Amino acid sequence: MVQTSTRYTKTAIVLHWLIAIFIVVMFVLGWFMADIPKDAPKQMAYDIFDLGVYTWQLAEEASPRTFYFNLHKSFGVTILALIAIRILWRISHKPPAPLNSYKAIERKVATGTHHLLYLLMLAVPVSGLIMAINSKYGVKWFGLDLIAGLDNKPLREFFECTHEFIGIVLLVLVAIHVLAALKHKFIDKDETMSRMSLK
Repeated sequence: MVQTSTRYTKTAIVLHWLIAIFIVVMFVLGWFMADIPKDAPKQMAYDIFDLGVYTWQLAEEASPRTFYFNLHKSFGVTILALIAIRILWRISHKPPAPLNSYKAIERKVATGTHHLLYLLMLAVPVSGLIMAINSKYGVKWFGLDLIAGLDNKPLREFFECTHEFIGIVLLVLVAIHVLAALKHKFIDKDETMSRMSLK
């Protein structure tokens, strides 16, 4: 499909912001659950992040570690599906051309950064999924058994390190992406950010 508009399609915009929100939530969730003790008592309900905003009711008791790790896996599978949809949409819908005000180097950096972002957004959940499959617990998607665990400790540990490393690289790249967007908004004062808004 030829994209003649100077703005992204509504589908691309919704997917962009939905995935962005999920990524932030996943990093917060990953950081939060890393310090949960293994011997904490089981519960039937969880106050998400202990903020007093939303309480998640369970069908059966689970330890805090089990609950948050399963939630992380569930969101990870969801993100992977959204990213796959986004990539297919990007392939079938040409994005708008860069603004004429962009310098040549800005065009190259923006293109390279976007390609790397897509690669890392795919690599993080895929590595996490492989890690989960090689654990003894497998993968559940919001309580539904999805993939049984293989209990392959060496492979699980390898992909655990891989998942964490790629996640950190993605976090750095997302920060650079945000800073670049803010530069275009407040310093260059161009239309870059408005092209990714629903207004």
